Amino acid sequence: MKKKTFLILIFIMILLAIFTVINFISNKDEQIDIFIGDLEKEYKPIYIKSTESSWKASITGKKEDFDEMLKAQNDVTNFFANKEYFERLKKFKESGNVKDSLLNRQLTVLYNYFLGAQVDTAKLTAINQLANEIEQKYNNFRAEINGKQLTDNQIEDLLSSSKDSRELETAWLGHKKIGSLVAEDVKKIVRMRNEVAKEIGFNNYHEMSLKLSEQDPEQILKLFDELDNLTKDAFVKEKNIIDEYFSKRYNVPKDKLMPWHYQNRFFQEAPKIYEIDLDVYYKDKDLVKLTDDFYKGISLPVDDIIKNSDLFEKPGKNQHAYCTDINKNGDVRVLCNVKPNEKWMNTMLHEYGHGIYSKYTNRELPFFLRDAAHTFTTEAIAQIFGRFSSNAYWMKDMNLIKQEDVAKISEIAFSSLRLQQLVFSRWSQVMYRFEKAMYENPEQDLNKLWWDLVEKYQLLKKPEGRNEPDWASKIHIALYPCYYHNYHLGELLASQLYFYICDNILKTKDYKTQSFVGKPEIGTYLKEKIFMPGAEFYWDDMIQKATGEKLTAKYYAKQFVE
Repeated sequence: MKKKTFLILIFIMILLAIFTVINFISNKDEQIDIFIGDLEKEYKPIYIKSTESSWKASITGKKEDFDEMLKAQNDVTNFFANKEYFERLKKFKESGNVKDSLLNRQLTVLYNYFLGAQVDTAKLTAINQLANEIEQKYNNFRAEINGKQLTDNQIEDLLSSSKDSRELETAWLGHKKIGSLVAEDVKKIVRMRNEVAKEIGFNNYHEMSLKLSEQDPEQILKLFDELDNLTKDAFVKEKNIIDEYFSKRYNVPKDKLMPWHYQNRFFQEAPKIYEIDLDVYYKDKDLVKLTDDFYKGISLPVDDIIKNSDLFEKPGKNQHAYCTDINKNGDVRVLCNVKPNEKWMNTMLHEYGHGIYSKYTNRELPFFLRDAAHTFTTEAIAQIFGRFSSNAYWMKDMNLIKQEDVAKISEIAFSSLRLQQLVFSRWSQVMYRFEKAMYENPEQDLNKLWWDLVEKYQLLKKPEGRNEPDWASKIHIALYPCYYHNYHLGELLASQLYFYICDNILKTKDYKTQSFVGKPEIGTYLKEKIFMPGAEFYWDDMIQKATGEKLTAKYYAKQFVE
């Protein structure tokens, strides 16, 4: 054989090999695409039934509705516990042959979903059952004060308005009774979650939750240590001002002030210490219409979400607030218990911030990617808008106050917002560190752990001789585990987005007077850069694409600490 002919044959063989590999990879992508498509078809109706039944149970509080919700949640659990599906996903993921970026992203998201359920389904359904029972207790609990049952809203109103220390103590203690009703169940469910996490290969449930949501536990701890150092000194100064104010208000020495003197159940919100009561500007106002008008003005209308929502108090109804995406195809709903005050204006703007994120996520994306890049990125959108409820310029542009009132209240209103951020930052330290330590060692004295953290980070004094499970009165610890740190990550991103929007969308360095009212270009930016991508990208990659930087605390510090 001539050398030239031999070389041609070698070249042809190489080409055939290349085409074979390309064809193999192409076929591999096609196989994965078909498999994920089949998973989507199977999961969609299961997901929708779960969200619909959960919505109904939270509205009615009826046992039969909670039973339906439990059944639907177990169906979700059983789907993700399927070992055959998981092994196929694992094989595809570990092959390294998937070249399509969208398929790779779906593989990552699905792999994490399925990995978290790779244990005996009896264990998972038992967790669901217990969580269901605990939720019913929270939903139906009403604090009994002097023979009257009070809602959470009424307890909050009493704590913020009364000047009678004995009445405040009674209300605070009355609310804390839910803790003793659920504490043993919560400890039990913590142990059960840990057992599942260890069986899968994690040290505990807290570690598993973070890692399966694509967060590095060490990075989160480092960030919270940084936030602690960032806010500690500023909070100490503000806490001293707060204590001086309340000492005079209640005629109590500063060193005798107790947790019930701080105007809410957990000292997670800024007390009203300034010579301004923002509630008066919302009294008798239609908060639903204000929400509708604002979002319409930034070209992100929410009238369809409002139509599907349940916004006012009912017996047996969940007393908190949340947003849910029923079908990932436009049916987005909000649950609230609206009262005409600043707190609920904040909550409405917050929850409908979640709503627009869900509503405007690209519905052409694969079903499993029609979600926020991360749970804290949707919190960021909720928080950037929720902050406006105490913004004098927003209130003026929404016709709640007149131009001449802006000068009177703008600085005080911002001080109130800054105080809220500092107070919440210290509260989020308590929640994050309590849950982390609880899952690391659920057998420790949790009552002591809770108050040690409250005293350290919030500078509150434990009532003398108190040894009750006050930690269990916070519903998130039982039912929304290992989530709370995301609220503060959301605050960091909210500030980062705020400064980016001012600099690059509104083209202004005037950071104090922005209200976003009537600025459709803001809605366009958020829709294109934040909402539409859904979960197509890893969260920090999405943030960098949207703002030019990875997540950073520097803008939060610039806005509220420096």
